[in-house]
Amino acid sequence: MGNQPKLMNYSRMKDLLSPHYAQIHDHSYISNELGIVYGDPRIFMLVIGQSQPPFVIDDYRLGIFVSGEIHVNINLVDRHITPGTIVFLGPGTIISPISFSGNVEIYGLGLFADFLMPQMPSVFNGQVRDFQIKVGESDIAIARHIIDTIWHVVHQPDYNRQTVSSLVAAMMHHYDGIYRQHIDLLKASQSREQTIFDRFIYLVNQHATHEHQICFYADKMCLTERYLGTVIRQASGTTAKEWIDRALIEHIKIELKHTDKSIAQISDEMDFPNPSFFSKFFKRLADKTPLEYRLSK
Repeated sequence: MGNQPKLMNYSRMKDLLSPHYAQIHDHSYISNELGIVYGDPRIFMLVIGQSQPPFVIDDYRLGIFVSGEIHVNINLVDRHITPGTIVFLGPGTIISPISFSGNVEIYGLGLFADFLMPQMPSVFNGQVRDFQIKVGESDIAIARHIIDTIWHVVHQPDYNRQTVSSLVAAMMHHYDGIYRQHIDLLKASQSREQTIFDRFIYLVNQHATHEHQICFYADKMCLTERYLGTVIRQASGTTAKEWIDRALIEHIKIELKHTDKSIAQISDEMDFPNPSFFSKFFKRLADKTPLEYRLSK
């Protein structure tokens, strides 16, 4: 285990794909700045087949889902992604594939740490961690044209990085417009209960490692604990506390699996009163002590 979580970032992607470069180089591109997946189903299968979920990313991913189907948990919410879907995943996103067909075809971009980031529209500034939206053929075609152009530019000798950054900005603005239109439609049709649930899940994803009680989220949302708890159970069939605990357990598992931090250090960083309480909490939800989980992985 390393000293830092082994995220699905540039280094990890490079390690997974490099041994197969001769087979996939016509459909993939990767540098310390930018990654491009250009439709080959083998690329998705290589990444999934050689890694154990959940994955955590610390960069930006924008994609177009062209064929196949994926059932995946993204930031605590189960998603069924089908062709004609645009996908955005932001820093801090936790992804756990559940099932998928063998013909998954994706066109997409990964913007790594050294990428020359453009001025981003507000959807990408951290307010939204992820979205997946079914769109029409014209929106898919525009996104494909932008990715096609980026693909051709990066294969030119000494390509202009500002050009690529500007093309990425165009992609982001395209996605931003789709997202805002999607949200406007949801607001017009969505119940108040569903709106509260979505806001609650967003806050849990942001704060669960340090805020373990429903009172924090109720205060943030200007609701009573009782009302928030009732709405969350009605909207999801699961209690608010279970959602908080589920997010917390996923973060703990990542720390146990991918770091050398002591159990006491993880307990302290996640604001448990003491390591004993931390261990009892983990065992109750994971059926193993933290040490047993770490050794089993």
